[in-house]
Amino acid sequence: MITTEQREKLRGWFAGRLPDDLFESLAEVTVDREEITVIGRIPEPRLTEGASDAEKEAAVQARIQEFRERTREDRVAVAREAEHRFRKKVSWGVECGGERALFTHIAAPVMTRLRQPERQVLDTLVAAGVARSRSDALAWCVRLVQRHTDDWLAELRDSLEHVQRVRAQGPDAEPEDAPSDEE
Repeated sequence: MITTEQREKLRGWFAGRLPDDLFESLAEVTVDREEITVIGRIPEPRLTEGASDAEKEAAVQARIQEFRERTREDRVAVAREAEHRFRKKVSWGVECGGERALFTHIAAPVMTRLRQPERQVLDTLVAAGVARSRSDALAWCVRLVQRHTDDWLAELRDSLEHVQRVRAQGPDAEPEDAPSDEE
């Protein structure tokens, strides 16, 4: 878990390092233990007035694909530098016309131990065709919880940041004005 200040510095680094013409704006930079995800807004395709929903959807998908191919070299160069600097993989995504698309991103394995009632939930999702495997079912459950608890998770993250700030001020923290041993 990183602090708000660390997150802001990370976002600032990407805002300063990305080529000016890469995105219209930097929409989001998120980070966890394994990965930094950078999402930018790109311009919507210009369509004739009265274009159908199907035409709009196809145009947005084509714009996203064009952007991905055209900017690959620039994004790889920035990612290499960031991966060296921050010791995390960098993933990319865009927002265009109300759509969000992620390019390559990490699917990190997570081990857990479940009791029978919890396994039965996963097995029911597999048997019903909601998921292909227990692993898929568990990921489906996490997405469902995430969708319905964003406010609660945000509050929990804020509380964790507060705990980290308090710990940093504890007795084991280095005082800022501590005299050195050389004096």
